[in-house]
Amino acid sequence: MTDYRRLRVALLGAGAVGSQVAALLRQHADELADRAGARLELVGIAVRDVDAKRDVELPQELFTTDADALIVGSDIVIELMGGIEPARTYLLHAINSGADVVTANKALLATHGPEIFDAADQVGAEVYYEAAAAGAIPIIRPLRDSLAGDRVQRIMGIVNGTTNYILDRMDTEGAEFSDVLADAQRLGYAEADPTADVEGYDAAQKAAILASLAFHTTVPLEAVHREGITAIDASMMDAARHAGYVIKLLAVCERLTEESGESISVRVYPALIDRAHPLASVHGANNAVFVQAEAAGNLMFYGAGAGGVQTASAVLGDVVSAARRHIAGGVGVGESTLANLPIVPVGRVTTRYQITLEVDDQPGVLATVAGILSDGRVSIATVEQTVEQTVEQAVGDAGDSEGGVARLVIGTHKALEQDLSETVDRLAASGVVERVVSVLRVEGN
Repeated sequence: MTDYRRLRVALLGAGAVGSQVAALLRQHADELADRAGARLELVGIAVRDVDAKRDVELPQELFTTDADALIVGSDIVIELMGGIEPARTYLLHAINSGADVVTANKALLATHGPEIFDAADQVGAEVYYEAAAAGAIPIIRPLRDSLAGDRVQRIMGIVNGTTNYILDRMDTEGAEFSDVLADAQRLGYAEADPTADVEGYDAAQKAAILASLAFHTTVPLEAVHREGITAIDASMMDAARHAGYVIKLLAVCERLTEESGESISVRVYPALIDRAHPLASVHGANNAVFVQAEAAGNLMFYGAGAGGVQTASAVLGDVVSAARRHIAGGVGVGESTLANLPIVPVGRVTTRYQITLEVDDQPGVLATVAGILSDGRVSIATVEQTVEQTVEQAVGDAGDSEGGVARLVIGTHKALEQDLSETVDRLAASGVVERVVSVLRVEGN
């Protein structure tokens, strides 16, 4: 057996991911030592309750409630507690104690990333966070390292497994949102309080991290436009399917070229994707990130976006990288966020749309709707109309075919988001539109 140098590894948190990381560190100690060039010694696991039941069997003597004491003297600190505090304080303590840190904490990085990276730069430490934005999918290193010499133009990602599971079942089975959400909670894909997932907060945190890396610009979480999927229903899924689309919750990070220069847009919302697009075939709770780069072209990263053992794989990859850096010596590689591109509001984004309206089934209504769209600088690409009869018409008492409600599904050419939003408001107030059923962006082409 090779006599490797020993590196002390402290673990903060022993939940679904943390317990798997601890088990794998112990189970594959010899293999990891060969790969890292150092023996990774798990010296302790900081938890709130040392007697709580864990997902895997671990020696009781490893557990402690004194995280601060555990951090001191450790070479690598793995933070898998989640949340903002005390995780932020512990990470800063670890960095200032001379340790490299590994984290999967997307919420912390999205809100306090610059503070943590700056602290690491000050002491020559490094922050590793491959598991923070798409679970087991290797996307952080490709953006930070492999594509550092390229210009990323656009990222479109399905980065939340819960919402993809829900939308996929609604698409393939015609199920309603509330029914699939209940199943997702029963299966453990969704939390008892699913707000972070279904309202897009989780995806927005990941979008902020990906955009910061891709565009070398600090992207604060509050700059990310966010919409959730709670308004998506079976009729919207039917309309999307009929038009050749599927609805996905997308994180879109885009480089824009305007008269004033380059800027970026970062947004999360449910959008229509052509069924021929690679992201349309991402099913179940899987994640995928589609990257468009100037020189490299189109790149697709696909895999499990969550799960204890899957995410543990990404964490352990970071641990091995940190160990190799310790053996090689030298200071850590800082984050490249010096581009400082301005982040524009969603109103300045240009894309295509599908607008679904309920209107009076009367002569001239379509012409009125078309006129309002034209006046708002929104050009119609396609129109489909279906008529829903009233009860009286259905039983033959109405006397003619007019007087029901028609549903218009209008596809647009590219339009400015601000123009589209103002035009939809005018349609809603026009007197001929009974209801604006939905407005969905069309992404991917």
